[in-house]
Amino acid sequence: MDIFTPVLEGFGTVLEPGNLLYCFIGVLVGMLIGVLPGLGPAATMAILLPMTFGIEPVTAIIMLAGIFYGAQYGGTITSVLLRLPGEASSVVTVFDGFQMAKQGRAGAALGVAAIGSFIGGTASILGLTFLAPLIAGFALDFGPPEYAALSLLGVTLVATISSGNKVKALIAASIGVFLAMVGRDVFTGTERFTFDNLSLSDGIDFVTVAMGLFGLGEILYNLEERHKAMATPEKPKRVWPTKGELKQSAPAIGRGSILGFLLGILPGGGATISSLAAYGVEKKVAKDPSRFGKGAIEGVAGPESANNAAATSSFIPLLSLGIPANATMALMFGALLIQGITPGPLLVSDEPELFWGVVNSMYIGNILLLIMAIPLIGVFVKILSVRPAILAPITVLITLIGAYTIKNSVFDVGLVVLFGIIGYLMKKTGFEPGPLVLAFVLAELLESSVRRSLILFEGDLGGVFSRPITVTLLFVFLVVILLPIIQKMLGNAKAKSKSKELVS
Repeated sequence: MDIFTPVLEGFGTVLEPGNLLYCFIGVLVGMLIGVLPGLGPAATMAILLPMTFGIEPVTAIIMLAGIFYGAQYGGTITSVLLRLPGEASSVVTVFDGFQMAKQGRAGAALGVAAIGSFIGGTASILGLTFLAPLIAGFALDFGPPEYAALSLLGVTLVATISSGNKVKALIAASIGVFLAMVGRDVFTGTERFTFDNLSLSDGIDFVTVAMGLFGLGEILYNLEERHKAMATPEKPKRVWPTKGELKQSAPAIGRGSILGFLLGILPGGGATISSLAAYGVEKKVAKDPSRFGKGAIEGVAGPESANNAAATSSFIPLLSLGIPANATMALMFGALLIQGITPGPLLVSDEPELFWGVVNSMYIGNILLLIMAIPLIGVFVKILSVRPAILAPITVLITLIGAYTIKNSVFDVGLVVLFGIIGYLMKKTGFEPGPLVLAFVLAELLESSVRRSLILFEGDLGGVFSRPITVTLLFVFLVVILLPIIQKMLGNAKAKSKSKELVS
């Protein structure tokens, strides 16, 4: 297959003035959002979804992608300067980044983070360029049974691999599946869980759920968490690492890029888990692990490379299989559906302009990120001095106006407020909204695939065993479900044997 022709045409698409402008806007907004602790790319994308209605599909997705990977670096700035991660994926950067800032090396930490983000992101884009079309070609053999098994595996992996409480994640995912069932049955036309409300007959809109849980819910939660005024940081004096620091951090950047790329592909992986794993790897391979937590530059370089690499590689399952790997990709999935485009194996062949335009925009976006990262530090420092009490009402107003413009419906505004309260209560009680949104997105695919499979097999589930790919995916699903239980049982057995040895 000639991959170079569509790749070159993709560069032609992204270099159009309009697309280039929106790529710049996306990266800039992403960095700004990353700087503001708590809001995050998922919330921002949810708020901006209604604004993408009037934009060309390629342009809209380029902008949203820029917000995603731009936010990964933006969160580093507050982690280093304030010891306050602007993004969940920047939590690990706090450990050594803030210590470097206290030692007068804040510029070196931010510089290495920018370089690591650029290298990690670029390496991951190269992997995306060559791997996504191959996976999409393989996935053309998928039928309803394969998609049923894949979507089931996707929901389960997010709940079991994610860093939060596994039981709570499964409960949230179950609620997401239930919410997706509301509305008219596609196969029979029967209304389900609408309570005779005409506004619910077409189901609950994905944008409404996303804007409520991520937009309004995050704002309410972060207002409560950040009621104390933050100290305004000083602008770093030296804004570039020395040759020695670059040489010291180079292996960590390489390892973080590879690890981030691999973990980003997995459902439930993503930038946060990748950065945590990269930090753990750097600590293990270090000659002197005691340096970590005291200003080790590898503790910034590895995680920052990993989170940007993972942010990019998480597009692979979305664009090639139509399966979002994490909550932010679920929002990207929703954005594509809003534009009338269904992500999946046929996207590469049916929408090459969009596929390669979005992929190639990431090359441009990463260059813009590197160019803007250091000069804009002074601007970001000033933004950090703006009180949340000023920013929050403006964001809420934009969210509610956006909710109304979807269908010009006051009912939708009420739903956004309702889901905002639910999102706030979920965060307060330790339930992450990510699994709920992901399950909501995948539930339609899961239900339609299961029912089409039953029609295909004429109600005989034994037909599943005649399809090797489906059997393999279901086997992986069982392993994912049973492995934590087996590990827990082995841990309990080991603990009992140790206690018996102590007693004897």
